[in-house]
Amino acid sequence: MSASRAGRTDNADSTNSADSTDSTDNADNADNADNADNADNADNADSTDSTAAPVHHLSHRRDLAVRAAVRQGLVDERRPVAGLLDVAALRERAAALRAAFDDVSAPGTTALHAFAVKAASLVPVLRLLRDAGLGAEVASPGELALARAAGVPPERIVLDSPAKTTEELREALRLGVAVNADNPQELARLDALVPEFDQQPPIGLRVNPQLGAGSINAMSTATATSKFGVPLRDAGAREEVRRAFLARPWLSRLHVHSGSQGVPPELMAEGVAAGHELAEEVNAAAGRRQVTGIDIGGGLPVDFTTDEPADDFAAYAALLRRRVPGLFDGRYALVTEFGRALAAKAGTVLARVEYTKSAGGRAIAVTHAGAQTAVRTVFAPDAWPLRVLTYDAAGGVKTTSGARGVVQDVAGPCCFAGDLVATGRELPELAPGDLVALPDTGAYYFSTPFGYNSLPRPGVYGFTVDRFGEVRFATVRRAQTLAEIVAEAGGAHDDALTALR
Repeated sequence: MSASRAGRTDNADSTNSADSTDSTDNADNADNADNADNADNADNADSTDSTAAPVHHLSHRRDLAVRAAVRQGLVDERRPVAGLLDVAALRERAAALRAAFDDVSAPGTTALHAFAVKAASLVPVLRLLRDAGLGAEVASPGELALARAAGVPPERIVLDSPAKTTEELREALRLGVAVNADNPQELARLDALVPEFDQQPPIGLRVNPQLGAGSINAMSTATATSKFGVPLRDAGAREEVRRAFLARPWLSRLHVHSGSQGVPPELMAEGVAAGHELAEEVNAAAGRRQVTGIDIGGGLPVDFTTDEPADDFAAYAALLRRRVPGLFDGRYALVTEFGRALAAKAGTVLARVEYTKSAGGRAIAVTHAGAQTAVRTVFAPDAWPLRVLTYDAAGGVKTTSGARGVVQDVAGPCCFAGDLVATGRELPELAPGDLVALPDTGAYYFSTPFGYNSLPRPGVYGFTVDRFGEVRFATVRRAQTLAEIVAEAGGAHDDALTALR
């Protein structure tokens, strides 16, 4: 994907319908959103039937939400950056995922769609997706705690991590959380732990089919030297996996995760096929159905260049049905672990332009959205380019006054020269007080901030838009205060070092 495609001049599919009224037209009511800081309000943010199809397109809802966020003071001089989360978009994506796999599966096939918590590690998001029929894939004690706080039942949680401690494994078994072991040493730990419990949750083994990298090497999990799973093409590894299963009657799942941004679905499907083939081999060697479930991971790439509705889940499920038909005949329980593909399109980072200037003939807009909210885009801009959408100070869509915009850099607030979310983009000329929006940031952006320069974590606000264009917000996460920053930085122990002699 080229940077030029990612930086379109206009707000893709945007209209000036953001002038529609919002439901709480209180300019000084920024604190009102914080009063919705509880799980019940987050769950009840939608004033209409949550199963009804949304009236507005994704881009139209975003434009309305930006204007409402300004009018309600969610973004202002005191809080110059915020995350906006489209509740309808999350529900749409969850429904699309479930329907896509239901359509290709034999009746009665068991499927657990476990949302990858690392993609949006926010309790209200996990609660919303739980209510939409999804489980949770966790990779740390913290993520497990978030899933449990969201009310995700243990039997709908899967624990993955290449570095689980013995206590983490014991706690998962105690709770009844499924575990995917990463390597033979972890299996040896489980050998000692499993007898402690009368019943075990599903326990699987992750394997790496070693199919090669996608276009982003750092995100590719199925390379020859990947740190994840048992490498199937290494000498003796395949036989080692078979022996591991035959020696452990409680080992009942295979896990293969080949996808991520930059990995084509066809390569992902090859990884799933390798996992299914291995499951068949193990079951043949065991003379019974020892492997009863296959976890195919997630990692479906997202198109960051458009707001157009995607049929990616349906297309991927159909591809898998053609390539691995035995996966869907009802003999195996299915587990998926999608994250970015579910949440990315639902999110927008919204930030004020503080100053505009020029250097070396290049216009620069200095904003409050930089590395602290867009870590991957700033440090790997070629791999993670984002569109930049522009709004005026009132939240209205900003367009070019002539045939062309102005070539500009969009900079963040962090104190290093590379803190740029976009370079050389042709955009409407920005001015102090205007707003920039970074769409497609519902995954891995405002939910996992970077604490550079001790900049506060931005508030995150979920929103819904009713058929009249009225916007309602609920607080997902409060904006971090300066007192909280000081406390996090050891403020309670200010004399700890000077006391050491």
